[in-house]
Amino acid sequence: MTQTNVPSLIGSSGDSLREAFGKELTQLAEHYTNVVVLDADVAGGTGMHHFLKKYPERFYQFGIAEQNMVAAAGGMASTGLIPVVTTFGVFCLRAYEQVRLSVAYCRRNVKIVASHPGLDVGPDGGSAQTLEDIAAFRAIPGMTVISPADSFEVGLATRAILDFDGPVYMRTGRSPVRRVLDESYQFEIGKGRILRDGTDVAIVACGVEVARSLDAAEILEKEGISVRVINMSTIKPIDIDLLVRCSREMGAIVTAEDHNVIGGLGGAVAEALVQNAPCPIEFIGVRDEFGESGEPEELAEKYKLTGPYIAEAVRKVIARKMRREHGE
Repeated sequence: MTQTNVPSLIGSSGDSLREAFGKELTQLAEHYTNVVVLDADVAGGTGMHHFLKKYPERFYQFGIAEQNMVAAAGGMASTGLIPVVTTFGVFCLRAYEQVRLSVAYCRRNVKIVASHPGLDVGPDGGSAQTLEDIAAFRAIPGMTVISPADSFEVGLATRAILDFDGPVYMRTGRSPVRRVLDESYQFEIGKGRILRDGTDVAIVACGVEVARSLDAAEILEKEGISVRVINMSTIKPIDIDLLVRCSREMGAIVTAEDHNVIGGLGGAVAEALVQNAPCPIEFIGVRDEFGESGEPEELAEKYKLTGPYIAEAVRKVIARKMRREHGE
C-alpha cells in the first residue's frame, strides 16, 4: 500500500542528491511495501547502499547489464511492484531501447533514477558525463522527467514519484549541493516554483543550476536589474502556464541547465513559448560538445555555467528585449 503521510529524512543540507535519494527511499520503503530496487553494480555510487542494508530481500543486483535490468523492471511492474531502477546517467542511455519498449510503450510504473548526470561526474571525464539524457528521455512518449534542485527537493520528489502512476526519469547527483529551498517549499510534478521574484527578466533553471541562478540574481540586483528565479524541476510535463506568465510579464527569459543546450530544459521552454507567448530567450548549458576531466565546479566555470555567466546572459537578453520593444 502506498501512503503519503509518513516520516521523512528530507532536509540534510550537506547531502549530495544521490545520498538524499538513498536515505529517503529507504525511509519510505517501510510504508511503500511494493517498492523494489534494481541495481547495476553501482549501489555505492547511487545512494542505494542504504536500501540494500535495510532491505536486502527487496534489492535485485543485475551487474553490468542495464538492458536486462530495465526489461526486468517492466515485467516486475506488470505484477504490481514499483521497481526503482538505479544507475549512472550515462548507463541509462545504454538501456534506452528497453526503457522505450519495456517501460514507456507499455506504460509500466517504473522509476528510473540516474546519478552522476551532466558535468557532475567530474574527473571521470567526457565519456561518463551525461549531457544528453534529458533530451533523450523527454522525447519518449509518456515519460515524466525531473531534475531536483537540492537534497530537500529530492526527498519531496522521491515521495511524489512513488505516488505517481507512470514511468519517470529523475536525475540525482554525485556532489554535495547547496540547500536553496526552505521547509515551506512544496514539490508538485508538472509545476515550477518561483524562488525569487523580479520584474525585468526570468531565469528558468533546473538541478544544480538553480543555486547558480540565485547567485546571478544577487549579482544583477547590485546593477539594478530585478530577476525572477524559477525552479523548473519538472522538465516534462513543463509548467506552460508559469512560462507564459513570465513571458508576458517580463518579456525575456534565460534558461540554465547542466546539460547540452540542445534538447534539454532550454529546448522545452522554447517549444512551449514559441506556441503560446514568444519572447527573447538566452540559453545557459554546455554548447553541444563533450566535457572533459576536472572537478565539477572547475568544469562549470570552463563551460560557462556559473552565476557570472548566467548574469551575462541576462544582460544580453534584456538588451534584445529593449531592441524588440523599440522595433529594432
